[in-house]
Amino acid sequence: MDVLVRLNKVSFGYPRQKPILENVNFSLTSKEKSGLIGPNGSGKTTLLFLIVGILKPIYGKIILFGQECQQEKDFIPLRPKIGFVFQNADDQLIFPTVIEDVAFGPLNLGYSNTKALEIAQKTLEKLNISHLAQRNTFNLSGGEKKLVSLATVLAMSPQVLLLDEPTTGLDEHSRQKLISILNKLDLAYLIISHDYDFLARTTQKQYVLKDKQVIYDPKIVLHPHLHAHPLGYIPHKHSEKS
Repeated sequence: MDVLVRLNKVSFGYPRQKPILENVNFSLTSKEKSGLIGPNGSGKTTLLFLIVGILKPIYGKIILFGQECQQEKDFIPLRPKIGFVFQNADDQLIFPTVIEDVAFGPLNLGYSNTKALEIAQKTLEKLNISHLAQRNTFNLSGGEKKLVSLATVLAMSPQVLLLDEPTTGLDEHSRQKLISILNKLDLAYLIISHDYDFLARTTQKQYVLKDKQVIYDPKIVLHPHLHAHPLGYIPHKHSEKS
């Protein structure tokens, strides 16, 4: 399979602080659906920022779609191929209405107003949220904002999705809807999440960020819960599905 994203011995640290990441090796292949878990402050979001060039490594190489990216000019033409869904949807939605936000990406790709609106409408229909098209973004629920944020990046037809804690603040209905959408996508993605059940339902491969490195252990298999059990001492069963 084609390697879409590769990190080769990447290290990063903020000024006057100890390194957060050291000699990280990671790759994401075509249509691979992976998850990344790790404690708060371990550098998970930093890793995503490095992939898209928001941050630059101290050492190591970032290789996107076979091209090594060192400077901003290297990342710019490749960013449309990578859809980044931020943890906080309010950081992503900038226009008064949903349709304007979703059409913004296609417009930046050079499509006409008419074509961009057509792409935006089809994207909303694909996610079954076309009824939100004319809604004001600031009046949306948390779950609706998260789905619209996803629509804004899918409208650009990316080859890779990066999702940072996508279930934060979601109710169960919105969470299940997001699971269904992700499972139908025919593209590669990397999800950062503390929601192990969510990762078990949406990814086939899970990595751990530990001791400043990304570790893949095939013996670690997440599994979805069959039912909710808010009181942990109540006996419950797990699905054998990995």
